[in-house]
Amino acid sequence: MNMNKNSKIYIAGHNGLVGSAIIRRLQKDGYTNLLLRTHKELELADQRAVAEFFAKEKPEYVFLAAAKVGGIMANQTYPADFIYENLAIQNNLIHQSYLKGVKKLLFLGSSCIYPRLCPQPIKEKYLLSGKLEPTNNAYAIAKIAGIIMCQSYNKQYNTNFISVMPTNLYGQNDNFNLDDSHVLPALIKKFHEAKKNKAKEVAVWGTGNAMREFLHVDDLANACVFLMNSYNDSEIINIGTGEDLPIKKLAELIRNIVGYKGKISWDSTKPDGTPRKLLDVSRLHQLGWKHKINLEKGIKMTYEWYKKNNE
Repeated sequence: MNMNKNSKIYIAGHNGLVGSAIIRRLQKDGYTNLLLRTHKELELADQRAVAEFFAKEKPEYVFLAAAKVGGIMANQTYPADFIYENLAIQNNLIHQSYLKGVKKLLFLGSSCIYPRLCPQPIKEKYLLSGKLEPTNNAYAIAKIAGIIMCQSYNKQYNTNFISVMPTNLYGQNDNFNLDDSHVLPALIKKFHEAKKNKAKEVAVWGTGNAMREFLHVDDLANACVFLMNSYNDSEIINIGTGEDLPIKKLAELIRNIVGYKGKISWDSTKPDGTPRKLLDVSRLHQLGWKHKINLEKGIKMTYEWYKKNNE
């Protein structure tokens, strides 16, 4: 089931953080027949439009990186949008991949599918073993449905649909909008703006005690292409670094990289989210893949990209 350099490969969500990184990786590796459609060109929540696209283009491989994503604030404000849009997108793409004979599909889940109070580090077998984090319940339920859908189609129709669970991602093409961004890009923007405006203080949500793991999106893309060519199991597989740190330390690291000299204040009236979310990546390591970009280097790369593209 390995992809050939001229295989027809569809990357759903190619303009997003993950999709754009997968394109960069595929192009770097010499894959030339990439199938791309913008949101304007193809509405993935439209069942008929997706069916017509698959019938006409006949992709051989699908990277399902299209999703509605956001941080705690966005998930709490728009839970209906998160569950509806994500279910619609993945239902259409997974079902059409089966109907049109796609050789292999890679579905991108999220580490938020795991229970809120999971034993750490989180093994793949802990899926559905406890209650989810309430702040992103709708998104997590949609992603779990996608996993079960891939497994069900494999069982009933003998498809080859794999599901990967990345940890928190960051990097080039990230979302830096403070209304719906994740913590790392939000902190980059906050400290950059504070430095520019000579602000004496930056307020950050929560206590800073929550522990998080971060993976540069270029490492994720590398892992996805690796797994598309080497992994053929229905069981989900974690993608991460196996290393985490408190949000307080993350904030201090980003402040230093940005060069902001002011104070950080913590708003403990705002939620921390899941206390800790460290993935067990031993299965991925056993398959022969490990991340290459450490957090400090990755944040420096991301900040340089932000300054060039968001100023």
